[in-house]
Amino acid sequence: MKLTWREIKLPDFGVPEERPDIPSEIYEERCRKAYAAANCDWLIVYGDREHFANLNYLTAFDPRFEEALLLIGPGDRKYLLVGNEGIDYTSLAKIKLETVLCQSFSLMGQDRTRSPRPDEIMREVGMAPGQRVAVCGWKYLDSDETMGYEGLHVPATLVHYVEKVIGDAAGITDATWVFMHPEKGLRVYNEAEQIVVNEWAAARASAALLRIVQGTRTGLSELEAVSRMQYAGEPLSAHIMYASGKDQIVGLRSPTARKVEQGDGVFSAVGYWGGLSARGGLADADNESFVSKWAMPYYRGIAGWYQTAAIGATGGEVYDRVCDELRPGGMKPALNPGHLIGADEWVHSFFTPDNQTKIASGMAIQCDIIPDAMPEGIVLNCEDSVVFADENLRNELRDKYPQAWARIRARQQFMREQIGLKIADDMLPLSTTPAYYAPLFLSPCRALTIN
Repeated sequence: MKLTWREIKLPDFGVPEERPDIPSEIYEERCRKAYAAANCDWLIVYGDREHFANLNYLTAFDPRFEEALLLIGPGDRKYLLVGNEGIDYTSLAKIKLETVLCQSFSLMGQDRTRSPRPDEIMREVGMAPGQRVAVCGWKYLDSDETMGYEGLHVPATLVHYVEKVIGDAAGITDATWVFMHPEKGLRVYNEAEQIVVNEWAAARASAALLRIVQGTRTGLSELEAVSRMQYAGEPLSAHIMYASGKDQIVGLRSPTARKVEQGDGVFSAVGYWGGLSARGGLADADNESFVSKWAMPYYRGIAGWYQTAAIGATGGEVYDRVCDELRPGGMKPALNPGHLIGADEWVHSFFTPDNQTKIASGMAIQCDIIPDAMPEGIVLNCEDSVVFADENLRNELRDKYPQAWARIRARQQFMREQIGLKIADDMLPLSTTPAYYAPLFLSPCRALTIN
């Protein structure tokens, strides 16, 4: 694979303004599917400020300050338990449910005298001894991690309340896999309506990141560089990241008042619900040595990912291709070279050695290759979001959302004709900077392409 570092015009694909709406019927159908898959009397879905994605997937509601619980029971009964500050906010929920004040979820020092305890509420809505309760937390353990118990990733008090109501801990099972399993999980397969929401997020996040990269200058502080993103209040899936320096680059950190210097390694990332974009490189304008020694060997892994990932390809095949392309440069992935993405930045990943899970239609996946064991001052990253869609799903997107479809098609054309990537028709790029890697932040118009 021969690469060239050259000036290339990044088209203006357009950035959607209004976040698309997901109809309430889709949320209701998600609830029905989740309850059926959990195979229980009651399904409890936990959420809090950080671990909101499964609850949000079913309701469009996300806790802002407190914990919350969704209870789905026999006869399609649904109850949303929230604290003091969540009561008014539940008006955003898109399903038919009864809102219940549960002041145990309220913040410390607030009034807790006007509602029963969670276990008392559970009894009032119909949960009873001997029933089976499936609980969804924010992740689940593999079988060799459980140590003989369910290992629910929810507060221990919630498990205690449920056990007190049904009378036996053996009646409690973990239903988190219903949402997050990489093959069986409901959230793995996105409807057309969800895909355009992800496209909205990915396009806006990548456009914001591009402004950060283009706004990076020596002598400016990290905070000043990040201020160029023009943040408009989009819901974040991760803290905004920016790190620079000539020593170890801690990419996850937030920006500081440190001034960017010539020759610094630089990393930045912006993630909104449904899409994240990240770039890592050098604060320099003309450093061919860095490009040839570091950026090109890294980008071969990125190109290998895009040219291997397609419906029907296994996670193991993509993993092997990335490793094969990185190896000549002395690199390997530090983590999984790709993962499923949603309102939370990482849902699950099957990009592991010998993994036979196949990429399928409806999957939203992050191209995410972080090279392991980089020398101090060296950081490389070119991370963006895509969706895979078979012909039927592509036709649905084209017919229902022609503007989003036009942006997707234009990105595909750019990747093929300008960057030189041979991507499958079923790969739908969502980013404003699809596979566009300009490794020198002070030359943001010079990117790597395939001859």
